[in-house]
Amino acid sequence: MKVTEVITEDHKREFIELPKRLYSGDPNWICPLDRETEAVFNKEQNAAFSHGEATRWILCDDKGKTIGRVAAFIDEIRSGANRQPTGGFGFFEVVESRDAAFLLFDTVRQWLTERGMKAMDGPINFGENDNYWGLLVDGFMQPGFGMPYNKSYYRQYFEDYGFRTYFEQYSYHKDVGSVEVFPERFRKIAEWISKRPGYSYRHFEYKSQDKFAADMVEIYNATWSVFKEDFTPLDPARLRSTLREAKAFIDPELIWFAYHNDKPVAFFIIFPDLNQIIRHFKGRLTLWNKIRFVWFRVTHEMTRARALVAGVHPSYQNSGIESAIFLELFRVFRKKRYYKELELSWVGDFNPKMISIYEAIGAHRAKTHLTMRFMIDGTIPFMMYKDEMEESRAERQARQKN
Repeated sequence: MKVTEVITEDHKREFIELPKRLYSGDPNWICPLDRETEAVFNKEQNAAFSHGEATRWILCDDKGKTIGRVAAFIDEIRSGANRQPTGGFGFFEVVESRDAAFLLFDTVRQWLTERGMKAMDGPINFGENDNYWGLLVDGFMQPGFGMPYNKSYYRQYFEDYGFRTYFEQYSYHKDVGSVEVFPERFRKIAEWISKRPGYSYRHFEYKSQDKFAADMVEIYNATWSVFKEDFTPLDPARLRSTLREAKAFIDPELIWFAYHNDKPVAFFIIFPDLNQIIRHFKGRLTLWNKIRFVWFRVTHEMTRARALVAGVHPSYQNSGIESAIFLELFRVFRKKRYYKELELSWVGDFNPKMISIYEAIGAHRAKTHLTMRFMIDGTIPFMMYKDEMEESRAERQARQKN
């Protein structure tokens, strides 16, 4: 077997085409758009290159046939937030061969070691964690857009190599096609909360996109700067660009903001599930597929929606405002009957409050992904993410007392 760094156009093509062969005949796998995968490794399209680097490889057997692939990354911001320098890897695919899998792991490990990394996380993305993040271990069904799907035998290879679960990621599903979307008790509480003086709720509108983008940035940066040590502030220009690019499939009534005395305090972003359309395209967005896209869009091929990200300003995180936003969404789903299912993905095992909210609205846990960690430096003790969070919280409290 031979590992080759992806440099040439032929190498790039093999990197893209391998999964199409590997998952041929699997009705659950949905081929990502080729250009979306390539964008991750494009320095002009991926902002992560401004504070990191990435390399990718393909693995060929003795006859020259591609049997595996992987990419390795170093994100200086994310690495610096860890207890030790930590790199990552993703886009891992391999035939059913323990030796082939271990050779790919070894390749990533060596590359990261040469660059001073003491641990490696995977499978993850070179960018934000709403896409291509985690190893699917439970709930092998058609994934929502951006959610990874993989072979069931991968988990054994990870564990045999020495990876341990850093944190678990849960995807909750909720039937929204019925008349009563939410449990009665939850609905009554949400109605009471929504009527409190000074609070108002508005859905996104493109005619006011600059205002909504600014509101989202304000809430997001205030929320996650407290919660995430590897926090990267949301760039308003990049957000506006994303909203423009997504205009073809966004449903503005699935993006909600909450205000208190006109101050933005919370948001919840849900996108129709683009995978329900691109599953027809085999990764290629040709002119004909663009025409088909319009047809599928207007005929409501997308009956599922995926919750991507939410934020509640720290000062309002115990106000129950999330319930009121879900109430607004309930009214939308009741009006737009073509939506049948809502996927709430993903929430980490370190976030029990959000898990409680999802369960309170009657959602059930449908999928589990794992973010795995391998300690390159075996002298450093392994800790799960939720334990690191607790340790960091205790250290902050101790500093404040002193």
